[in-house]
Amino acid sequence: MTVTPPPIAQRRPYRHSYHGVDLDDPYFWLQDPGYPQVEDTDVLAYLNEENAYFESWYEPHRGLTQTLFEELKGRKPEQDESVPYEKNGYCYQWRFNAGDQYRVWLRQATTDDSEHWSTLLNENTLAEGCEYFRLGALTVSPDGTKLAYSTDTNGSERFTLQVINIATGDALTTAIENCAGSVVWNADSNGFAYLLVNENWRPDKALYRALINDEDTLLYQEQDDSFFVSLGLSQSEQLMFISCGDHVTSEVRFVPRSNLLAERTLIATRREGHEYDVEHQGDSAETGRLIIRSNCNHPNFDLFETPLATPEEAHWQILLPGNDSHYLMGHIAFADALVVCLRIDGLDQVQIVTDSGSHLIEFPEPAYSVDLGTNPSFETDTLRLAYTSMVTPHTVFDYCWQTKALTRLKVQEIPGGYEASDFVSERRQVIARDGAHVPMSVVRHKDTPINGSAPVYLYGYGAYGHAIPPSFSSNVISLLERGFSFAIAHIRGGDDLGYHWYTAGKLRERNNTFNDFVDCATHLIDSGYTQTGKIAIGGGSAGGELMGAVVNQAPELFGAVAAHVPFVDVLTTMLNPDLPLTPMEWPEWGNPIEDEEAFHYMRSYSPVDQVCAQNYPPMLVTAGLNDPRVTYWEPAKWVAKLRYTKTDNNVLLLKTNMGAGHGGQSGRFTALQELAEEYAFFLAHLAPEQ
Repeated sequence: MTVTPPPIAQRRPYRHSYHGVDLDDPYFWLQDPGYPQVEDTDVLAYLNEENAYFESWYEPHRGLTQTLFEELKGRKPEQDESVPYEKNGYCYQWRFNAGDQYRVWLRQATTDDSEHWSTLLNENTLAEGCEYFRLGALTVSPDGTKLAYSTDTNGSERFTLQVINIATGDALTTAIENCAGSVVWNADSNGFAYLLVNENWRPDKALYRALINDEDTLLYQEQDDSFFVSLGLSQSEQLMFISCGDHVTSEVRFVPRSNLLAERTLIATRREGHEYDVEHQGDSAETGRLIIRSNCNHPNFDLFETPLATPEEAHWQILLPGNDSHYLMGHIAFADALVVCLRIDGLDQVQIVTDSGSHLIEFPEPAYSVDLGTNPSFETDTLRLAYTSMVTPHTVFDYCWQTKALTRLKVQEIPGGYEASDFVSERRQVIARDGAHVPMSVVRHKDTPINGSAPVYLYGYGAYGHAIPPSFSSNVISLLERGFSFAIAHIRGGDDLGYHWYTAGKLRERNNTFNDFVDCATHLIDSGYTQTGKIAIGGGSAGGELMGAVVNQAPELFGAVAAHVPFVDVLTTMLNPDLPLTPMEWPEWGNPIEDEEAFHYMRSYSPVDQVCAQNYPPMLVTAGLNDPRVTYWEPAKWVAKLRYTKTDNNVLLLKTNMGAGHGGQSGRFTALQELAEEYAFFLAHLAPEQ
């Protein structure tokens, strides 16, 4: 079969100048001036040509892709359900029914001993006729009679909020467009707070909607273009927090849930670089204490406490200190216990603090990932946890801190069977070129040789202080059983080893992230896991930027690349303050408009700017037309420039989801189809015999 020739994007002269430097951008025209509406016929024609080329290349590989899809789907139970939890007299649960793409949400009165559960919301019904569907908020009123839920049907992350009577399904208020998803009910269940996003997709307004008259009252509006607003309810359910911030600075106010229109109380005035978040421990909105996680003293955060009546920073008293090895990541306050999530020397831990002392929960493996599960109650002695490791499927535990008993409630089902003993997992320490010790998690089938002959899939992210946990994936089994090893590079830019690990990979230290990843790849070669040119790499969003930077730096190491919604036009995007996220992103990347040094540093690594005449590995690039985070034209411009500049004949594919956004296709099976395409791409280049 003849493969359609790759599209060649037009080059149209365009130049802009900053700090005395002329920047030629011949693919600037791919940015539709009407964005977020994309209607330019030339733009759409080019994206459709790229999609046609993608389909043409995949045609001979459809059999493999379908085989992989059936494998991936076959490891997902046709029917699945969550562990129920109790809230205000009801048990709640979600279920996947056989063949369903989306969840059905159900509940049952705690006094009901029958097997009948009533349907609260059926996502499948809401998704009918939609190319894309995502549920945002799903919040039941305290009296249990009303439901607020929000939906996104195009991937733009502009949600439509609906409020219904649960018993009848009748709408209780007019639908609210352009919401951010969060909803907090007031204590009387007759009104709620929600967020609106502006034209630049920034949640900047918190409003209160009264059901009695369908009228809105502005609670808070943020004037700083770089700050996002969020809403949250304390675990005690006595206070609503209105938080605002960017990636490094925060500011929190609170109001009693009994009166969301009350005067807001500010906790600590924003100052650049000060991050804090707040919990309340008390049985009313007038009593108890605030527990505050703050980096005002130590970059790994401390926990402070202060009486609710005196929330100002001057009254904060140290409760639990962080240090260079103890990184405090979050906390939740129950009536009789404080639960702290932390990492000690890079390993997840959960600390329980009560009046009688404190202790760490003991887990069954030396290396794992653990997080909080659904914990709706304030009066409890039990904590729900989500646990996994590279070889242990996702497991739900309940932990009783009175008895220190860890009870397993559910283990992820792998249809067809799974034997952890068939796989080997280890934690490697990679010595980076500057001497830093970079962790890397690796898993392989026990029969995969360590003699340099096998391929490896190396994954990374490395931004925003977001760690990639060493967790189980039933999907990657398809590669492991075909002789691949799978590795996660815990590179700087994430907070895997503490807050300093994050700051060592941002702003003027950004190149550490890329160097760490390349050094991890080299370590895999030197350790016998693989050889040069047999490493598949993947990453999305900022991880896609990582892909772009490392293929510019060391293209010879890699045999196949998957870059999903990649943030690759870093400099041009950060020079445009009118784009949705740019002002908020300056603390992460730098402000090249005002800071000439930041301009030159950013230009030195921005993947689009550093594309050069050299050989590049085979590459699969994806985009979402409605993506508000990484706009579609970034990957489109990158692919166009690569195709014009590179010196090889390796395949370069661009797939744009014309009806989706940052997360790609929705639906549990549709999303697996895209993953099957990625795996088929890897296999076609690194294991063609399969």
